[in-house]
Amino acid sequence: MGKLNSKQNHKERATQLLKTALGNPDAEFRDGQWDAIKEVCENHGRVLIVQRTGWGKSMVYFIATKILRESGKGPTILISPLLSLMRNQMAADAANNIGLRTDSITSENKPEWEDVTKRLLADQIDLLLVSPERLANTEFREKTLLPLVNNIGLFVVDEAHCISDWGHDFRPDYLRIARIINLLPPNSPVLATTATANQRVIDDIVRQFGDSLITLRGPLIRHSLSLQNITFPSKSQRMAWLADKLPKLEGSGIIYTLTIRDAKRLAEWLRLNGIEAYEYHSELKEIRPELEKKLMNNEIKALVATVALGMGFDKPDLGFVIHFQRPGSVVHYYQQVGRAGRKVDNAYGILLSGEEDDEITDYFIRTAFPPEEHVHAILDALEKAEEGLTIRELGRVANINYGNIEKALRILSVQQNAPVIYRDKKWHRTVNPFVIDRDMIDKIMAHRRREQKKMLEYIGTDKCLMEFLSEELNDPYAAPCGRCANCIGKPIIDTGYPENLVIKATEFLNRSDIIIEPRKKMPSYKNINKELLAEEGRALCMWGDPGWGDMIRKGKKAGNISDELVNAVAEMILNRWRPDPFPEWIACVPSLNRPELVPDFASRLSKKIGVPFRNYIIKVRETSPQKLMQNSQQQYQNIKNAFKLSCLPPEFKGPVLLVDDLIDSKWTMTFITALLRTKGSGIVYPMAIAVSTPSYYAPDER
Repeated sequence: MGKLNSKQNHKERATQLLKTALGNPDAEFRDGQWDAIKEVCENHGRVLIVQRTGWGKSMVYFIATKILRESGKGPTILISPLLSLMRNQMAADAANNIGLRTDSITSENKPEWEDVTKRLLADQIDLLLVSPERLANTEFREKTLLPLVNNIGLFVVDEAHCISDWGHDFRPDYLRIARIINLLPPNSPVLATTATANQRVIDDIVRQFGDSLITLRGPLIRHSLSLQNITFPSKSQRMAWLADKLPKLEGSGIIYTLTIRDAKRLAEWLRLNGIEAYEYHSELKEIRPELEKKLMNNEIKALVATVALGMGFDKPDLGFVIHFQRPGSVVHYYQQVGRAGRKVDNAYGILLSGEEDDEITDYFIRTAFPPEEHVHAILDALEKAEEGLTIRELGRVANINYGNIEKALRILSVQQNAPVIYRDKKWHRTVNPFVIDRDMIDKIMAHRRREQKKMLEYIGTDKCLMEFLSEELNDPYAAPCGRCANCIGKPIIDTGYPENLVIKATEFLNRSDIIIEPRKKMPSYKNINKELLAEEGRALCMWGDPGWGDMIRKGKKAGNISDELVNAVAEMILNRWRPDPFPEWIACVPSLNRPELVPDFASRLSKKIGVPFRNYIIKVRETSPQKLMQNSQQQYQNIKNAFKLSCLPPEFKGPVLLVDDLIDSKWTMTFITALLRTKGSGIVYPMAIAVSTPSYYAPDER
């Protein structure tokens, strides 16, 4: 079709495009869709759409893009954290059906960036999806965005709540968006979309985008979704309930966990009980598209997912969304549970909550902003480095976790007069002064606490659950749904479970051994000599986990490791791990602080597994606890040359089990393994009762 010159043609053309995109000759616009398209296409206005998930926000910018392109306008730039959007088959089909040439520049297609940029600048792309993190790249801004700034046909900000400090999913890189919008010509249309913005967030978006921003709101209630809350304090109870109830639910769905660790264990538990369920989180980036496809095609019963399966995943017939733990905010919960029941008559949204929920949410809140001392340490280090520093170089001089260094730099770099800048692959200190806005941080932290409290209120409320969620999102259309457990006055799904499954789940949790992968590289990334590497090891549990994890925490505090733990470790070695070749002797990691604790444990373990123990390793200097060392370089320096080992007798040169009570960084095991191998020992198996990972509660990436 040729260029459109008449506004009168727009609605007719838009309706035609809608039918073509959906492959449905009877398709009609939902309330608000045409209004949004008209505002950006005819009035070149700025629009914020606040509509429930599944309403069709992507259809708005697809059709608007096509109309604007047919009118001779430039390409659409779509800023979105939804890396799954362009691999979502329905979205891809809709775009292809109307002839849109789409592409992306995200972390998933780095080899294609140069080619995509060339085609974009040659006007061969109609819609380009860009991840917000790319906005932090100076080269991308200067060589891709700036040459286009006067020719962008439509600028789209998807999941616009991410731009607000008050949003549940604030992302620092989104702060750059308002500055880019200010560079656009005054008549450049802008479209922002979200399903999870309350009035406070909307006001913040308007403040950043300008008073001309028009807000189009629709009802957030999902009439096909039946909600229910169930409190089971222990994980074993929740696992038993899920194993019993999932096979009885129609269709497929999502089970959300707050941590990667729980996603892994819960998925394995469900499979052990004959349920096709698979974990989904940021560590599985290569196979996530395949997992999404399996769920889309109903080839599996459920994905057990972290927030990595979040915004942008659209399966209209999703039968249930179950939360294994309680999210930290009503807004976050609404966004996730709203993935169910988009195009089915009945779907379930079940919130399970337990005793660990507050501890995890507290961790999220505490670590939302970098500590002030970290910020000053980073700025001081950059001040002294005329040539700038990489993140790893910063880690060498500052005892800060690499992730926290990156988080602090990202927040600092997006400020209006940024005190740091990324240039020539290094971070540099600018002349701009830095003053931390403590008042704003305190207000946001208090807001997060209020959100946490609201989730507790949601669990205990006797009013309509859907109405409660809608009111928290300031939905003017909030009303009783008539189908949640509170509305009908009885459970939608029975809350009972077989006691034998609880026992089985408890045993499973107590046997969830942890693989200890050996370190293979030095902090400099130089490979460690293969002859000095440890073998794959094992730990009985995670520090602080229910069962063994809690038992070792209490035992270590009391200075005594119980016989029950010794027996459990022996069973793990003999019945589940079964290292081959089997260790011929046991060594242990010495401590100057508690010299008897681990040798006593190793001695008792040796009797249980029938392998002699020899206390040959000596600690020659005191070290700080590795858990206080925040990155690999600090951990390496802390433990370097802290141990020595005399020559081994010939009878103790076979395979060795290297025992400790707790593993933090793995550098201690790495150094002692190298010592043992240098002195002529056989292969070394690292083994600990527990693994301590400070990042256990860390929120997963999208």
